[in-house]
Amino acid sequence: MKTAQDFIVEIPVLKPTDRITKARQILRDDRFREVYVVDAKKGLLGYIDITDGLRVTATKSDITVEGFVRDAPAANPADTVEKVAGMMRQFHTDSAAVVTGTRQVTGGVLLADIFPVIISKNELRGTVSKYMTKKVISAQPSDSIQKVYTLIMESGFAAFPVVEKKNPVGVISRRDLISHTRARPALAQHSSATVGDLMTRDVVSISPEEPISTAAELLVMHDVSLLPVVDRDQLAGVVNRHDVLAALA
Repeated sequence: MKTAQDFIVEIPVLKPTDRITKARQILRDDRFREVYVVDAKKGLLGYIDITDGLRVTATKSDITVEGFVRDAPAANPADTVEKVAGMMRQFHTDSAAVVTGTRQVTGGVLLADIFPVIISKNELRGTVSKYMTKKVISAQPSDSIQKVYTLIMESGFAAFPVVEKKNPVGVISRRDLISHTRARPALAQHSSATVGDLMTRDVVSISPEEPISTAAELLVMHDVSLLPVVDRDQLAGVVNRHDVLAALA
């Protein structure tokens, strides 16, 4: 039986007095969608995520992370990977801190690391249509970066399909906004940069009639966090890792 201890990795941590710009630098790393905040004794206080990092667009800022900290999932080393994944679903995160009995952070577990193990060990029942999100927020290639920024801030979603005449043509994510060199100037200066300039164009999609297990395999195979669901060449929904976990037998 695989446990959190088998997948524990070293994770960066912040103090409440660290600046939000430091958090943003850490969150540019593709492996980290959250960064955990600890006290002087490395006791877990909470976490901040990419959306929080986007709230401050200036390259230099005295704003600290303290005002952005929220409750975090905390796993014990002996917890099963299924239990850890359940915590991530509860807190809507892509990671969990691993703590001692006194809540001192010893590392973390990433959903991307345990997801392949969970889907290989457990039966997934049902079709994509049963678990996909049908009310999809999408963007268009001509949309401004400022518009997508607003969508992210209002919804908290990690990524959006990009559609043209209801046909998926790409994906735009929080990662694109926080890591792309053109994104920050576009947000700060209200430039003419568009979604089409930053989006990922190689779209991996799935139909609603496919088994949810196929969606799980595609997420692992292509190392993506979201799949557009396409029905008759039109966007019908999206499915992500958390949706797949809901299908565990």
